[in-house]
Amino acid sequence: MAEPITILFAGGGTGGHLYPGIAVAEALRDVAPQAKPLFLCTKREIDRVILEPTGFEFITQPVIPLALSISGMLRFSKKWWDTKDVVRAVLNERKPAAVLGLGGYAATPAVREASARKIPGAILNPDVIPGKANQLLIKRVQAVCCQFEETAGYVKEANRGKLKTTGCPIRNDIRNLPPREQAAQRLKIDPRLNTLVVTGASLGAQTVNEAVLTMLETMPLTGWQILHLSGRDHAEAVRTGYKKLVESGRSVVAQVIDFTPAMADIWSVADLAICRSGASSCAELTACGVPSLLMPYPFHKDMHQRLNAKVLADGGAAILIDDEKDRKKNAPKLSVAIAPLLNDPEKRRHMADAARKLGKPDAAERVANLIVELAQTRH
Repeated sequence: MAEPITILFAGGGTGGHLYPGIAVAEALRDVAPQAKPLFLCTKREIDRVILEPTGFEFITQPVIPLALSISGMLRFSKKWWDTKDVVRAVLNERKPAAVLGLGGYAATPAVREASARKIPGAILNPDVIPGKANQLLIKRVQAVCCQFEETAGYVKEANRGKLKTTGCPIRNDIRNLPPREQAAQRLKIDPRLNTLVVTGASLGAQTVNEAVLTMLETMPLTGWQILHLSGRDHAEAVRTGYKKLVESGRSVVAQVIDFTPAMADIWSVADLAICRSGASSCAELTACGVPSLLMPYPFHKDMHQRLNAKVLADGGAAILIDDEKDRKKNAPKLSVAIAPLLNDPEKRRHMADAARKLGKPDAAERVANLIVELAQTRH
């Protein structure tokens, strides 16, 4: 039997960072049973909610995002140094054979410290444009696992040799969707109706929620039901919004879920989706063949979600709708885009086929194999 090794997964704060890491950790069970995943995540509640059910060991880090104020920078600095102490203790005690950075501020301390100790590492870069943390970490790792070939255009030529187009890892249950009827039963919806999924990813998206609710004030959805993943912070407002629609006489069939880790059930029943275009969402939409209307997150300076969405839109898998942060502007655009799709199953089927052509459902195995190869260089 091979000697047990620890593989460190560094990052968290959102499902978009954690779920790809979980997918790789799951793949390691088959690729390298001797590998023991250990997650270094954040203290955000969403990290605990996501990681606890997986059974994977995790340790929280005090690290927080940088806030551009004097008090914010002072607090960030203290938490950063506290996190370095946590990371050093973990590296000393667990002696990981390799580290996989999951992107974002929470990946940086562990990847930097591991690099300083000559521990081989890789980072996941599932967005077209590398985020600020990944831009800093590229030079410190041996491989960068990308979802899109277009990423090469946003990386310095000297580092392009590190890029591996593995795809964005998705969990095994999402790659093997359950039967529609069983998923519908668990979700308490009607499997006979077409299902429009609305989701702003794990934390929800207020402008997406508002755009959909405003659209429904005038848009009939005959023969359709809505499965709306609102996000925990927005659930009450979204449920109130649907209640007001019904009270005003609108015929709307909707099920509101604040958060669920069971995205396999969601995509199993999805005939069409309205959602953000974060990396994990794009990976799941394409692997599962779900036609979509994508409203990229509008508050990032680099608009990286828009470039993700453009890849899907250019491939015929999605329609890109710029989020103007105003329900009165977003709702009409959404109505115009969705109306032709509601009663055209052939068009939706073509978009679904295009999505599957873009998907890389074996990404988790590709990344797992790569990280095991890196770990072997340690010995």
